[in-house]
Amino acid sequence: MTSTNVCTKQAQIAKLAQELPGRTIWSLNHHLDMDWLQEACHRTRKDASAGVDGMTWEEYSQDLPERLADLLNRAKGGDHYRAPAVRRVHIPKGKHETRPLGIPTLEDKILQRAVTMVLEPIYEQEFLDCSMGYRPKRSPHQALQVIWEQIMRTGGCWLIDADIAKFFDTLDKSVLRKLLHQRVGDGVIRRLIGKWLSAGVLDKGAMQYPQKGTPQGGVISPMLSNIYLHEVLDLWFEQQIKPRLRGRAWMVRYADDFVMGFEHEQDARRVHEVLYRRFEKHGLRIHPEKTRLLPFFPPSHDGKRETFDFLGFTHSWGTSRKGRPIVKRQTMSKRLTRALDGLRQYCRKNRCRPLEVQRSTLRRKMQGHYQYYGITGNWRQLANYAHEAERIWRYWLNRRSRQRDMPWERFKRILARYPLPPPRIVHSYA
Repeated sequence: MTSTNVCTKQAQIAKLAQELPGRTIWSLNHHLDMDWLQEACHRTRKDASAGVDGMTWEEYSQDLPERLADLLNRAKGGDHYRAPAVRRVHIPKGKHETRPLGIPTLEDKILQRAVTMVLEPIYEQEFLDCSMGYRPKRSPHQALQVIWEQIMRTGGCWLIDADIAKFFDTLDKSVLRKLLHQRVGDGVIRRLIGKWLSAGVLDKGAMQYPQKGTPQGGVISPMLSNIYLHEVLDLWFEQQIKPRLRGRAWMVRYADDFVMGFEHEQDARRVHEVLYRRFEKHGLRIHPEKTRLLPFFPPSHDGKRETFDFLGFTHSWGTSRKGRPIVKRQTMSKRLTRALDGLRQYCRKNRCRPLEVQRSTLRRKMQGHYQYYGITGNWRQLANYAHEAERIWRYWLNRRSRQRDMPWERFKRILARYPLPPPRIVHSYA
């Protein structure tokens, strides 16, 4: 349950930010007290991977009040707090790519969460509606629905499907500090963020001190990225680009992924050309191969149709049950392959464990998949995922012994006793 005291303080910060639009707010660190840290601790994941110190929640929680009091004193004591290094891990992004993730220590996560809770009520007054990522009461499904509604409203549009190359690794720290100081003047908050930006990164046993970027995976990184792209992209598009266009235009951004839609081709081409220079000016780079300008309209008589990917879904034109053109969203093939590979790896490593244990884990994984990808129009891919999950489980159960005595008839009896969750639509949109 959220602390009433913390909610009251956040409301006070929001009111102050609303009364002082565009001005620097100086006094903020007095909100950081034990109650605030306890709420930040409550909002921090307890089962996440440990940082460089190897500290887990079970160990940290044994003397929690004393540890939080010590953390608070060091955070407010200037040079007494040193930001620990971030442990970097590389997770698969595709067949030949990996995504670097930074894992702070548990104590650092709690403090970063506390500072994020201070910044949220300030910047929620400024962030535009087009920004949907990592904000309170907003979700990727809301972003997907806005895109669907905008395209369906006009029956198609010209799209810029953009990709920022290595955003979290190339973000200019000096630019970020300047943007942050425009609104946040509190010395304690600024000093803490500066220490996190300067912290080392432990990658494969080697310590590095990157001159650019902020580790993706840090608790405060989404907030810092939103502050950065709010100025670089959101305000620029809303205040400088849209007034100069001939027709309607819209944009949806989720963290560092964004899509722009235009009524006229000429407007889309002009923005597409200037987009590269805009990001280069702020130390970022638009990926030339992954960024496309495409006409996204219902297919003509020749059957040619364009598709684009966003937030794990492939968007394409299809027909409704009444024969009308409609935008359909299906699980991206790469995401489906990655999800099935995860099931395959689990079943291979745990095939000799009890069936109920395997079923319980597979059930959680499959329900998590349905929770995200279970949207209207994606039933076929969900059914395909469920079918392949059964085949994968049977395959590795069949390899528990050399006899290979797991025909489908026997596996069906196992499924009857240990059923896997069927596909289901979780997010139903008209």
